[in-house]
Amino acid sequence: MRSDPAAEQPAAKKPDRVFDTLQVLRRSFIRIGMVVLVCSIAGYYLAEPILLACGVFAGMPYMLYALLSGVQPLFPSFSRRMVRGFWLASVVLFYAGVLFCLNISLPYGVQFLLEFEGPHLEAIISVRKFAAFCLLFLFGFGIVFEMPLAMILLGRIGVLTHHALARNRRYAILALTIISAVLTPTPDAFNLAMMAVPLYLLFEIGLIGMRLGKTAKDPQ
Repeated sequence: MRSDPAAEQPAAKKPDRVFDTLQVLRRSFIRIGMVVLVCSIAGYYLAEPILLACGVFAGMPYMLYALLSGVQPLFPSFSRRMVRGFWLASVVLFYAGVLFCLNISLPYGVQFLLEFEGPHLEAIISVRKFAAFCLLFLFGFGIVFEMPLAMILLGRIGVLTHHALARNRRYAILALTIISAVLTPTPDAFNLAMMAVPLYLLFEIGLIGMRLGKTAKDPQ
């Protein structure tokens, strides 16, 4: 029987691999900062209040790629092709969350807030605060929509398991409802449901991805 070379590696090499991964992540964060800075300078000529946001949103594809490339040493089974696939999915999910917020949740939320205006109450909206308010929710929705990929990656390193999440689905639904209540700009149930339902669907997609990833990793 041929011995497994991976099993014969000295235990001392494991800290070295973690150190190398941290070094790669450090270089990735430096490059991310440079990309954000360059994009922010370009965005300065478009609108000063959204200076940093222009850099973040424009540089997000590279930021996601740099992060995935940085953590790749922790996943020996991840090929460059798999990293590119995860990167493409993460970019699509991020901008899908931004578009969902921009076209559905945010317009309804702003309209709901403006309905409080009355004969003796006038809505006075600061451009800077309104821009910050919108950008905060756009970025928040984009990050939250990365949930399926985060679940799959955490499942690959053994932090989460598909069976544990499936058994505790009711607690996950409660957590998603709380997150939706925090992210939605209005307290009404309709806007809450518009956020909670997509998050729950993303959670189920994450469970499917974790199960398929486990099957591919440890075939029976």
